[in-house]
Amino acid sequence: MSLAVGDTASRTTVVSQDDIDAFARITGDENPAHSDNAWSRASRFGGPIAHGILTAGLVSAVIGMDLPGPGTIYIAQTLEFTAPVRPGDTITATVTVAEVMPKRRLRLETVATRGDEVVLRGEAVVLPPREA
Repeated sequence: MSLAVGDTASRTTVVSQDDIDAFARITGDENPAHSDNAWSRASRFGGPIAHGILTAGLVSAVIGMDLPGPGTIYIAQTLEFTAPVRPGDTITATVTVAEVMPKRRLRLETVATRGDEVVLRGEAVVLPPREA
């Protein structure tokens, strides 16, 4: 395996209300915090927010497409949601190799940020493809 501790990759995307609505349709999670403007405006968030797992999916995209890349299999993921993500937010998901483990596994630091603010952090354990 050619991946080493400290290797990193990132992707940046703007989260739209259309993304949030599509995620709700696909998953069946129609929580009004995400899609009901009147309800969400009256909530503690003051407006719609993205599903936390949608934000985690941005991390998954980095793992599956960039580091380690296509063919990677998730083994485990921990998540801490530290701030809400709103429609229009630009989110950068970053994955960093924290440990090369036995049995060809990697422990990855995972983080998503809005500017300098961390909105999600955690760790993943993955099985990279053989060519990684």
